[in-house]
Amino acid sequence: MADRLTQLQDAVNQQAENFCNSAGVLQQFATSSQFPGFERPAGKAPPVPEPNEDYAALFSKLIARTAKDIDVLIDSLPSEESSQELQLASLQRLEAENQESASTLEDVVKRGEELLQNIQQALQDIAQAQLKSQELESSMADT
Repeated sequence: MADRLTQLQDAVNQQAENFCNSAGVLQQFATSSQFPGFERPAGKAPPVPEPNEDYAALFSKLIARTAKDIDVLIDSLPSEESSQELQLASLQRLEAENQESASTLEDVVKRGEELLQNIQQALQDIAQAQLKSQELESSMADT
């Protein structure tokens, strides 16, 4: 998962895409406007295709949702008002969690190694039993 600044940058980039796409859709489906003193050359204006969807509603929802996401990400960033003591306490808490996780990981690795030794011993016992069984079968076949 990306850090908060990267998430914020991605959200701002997404918002820029939303604005560009909405402007493109507006340009594609907008009707021509008449400007005083400007005459269009002879001929009719090209027909404007009817949009299949309500793009205005779609892009307004996308832009509003992305704006909310950006606000949430900005609010989650640490503020300058955070005191050195709060930051130190947070780091100490994270360090304690890290040490606890490391201890748990060491216990799991130790248990895994014990299980591996048990499995290897069981496989060795099985191999020995098969060898003895083959010896007995061959000695019985010889007699």
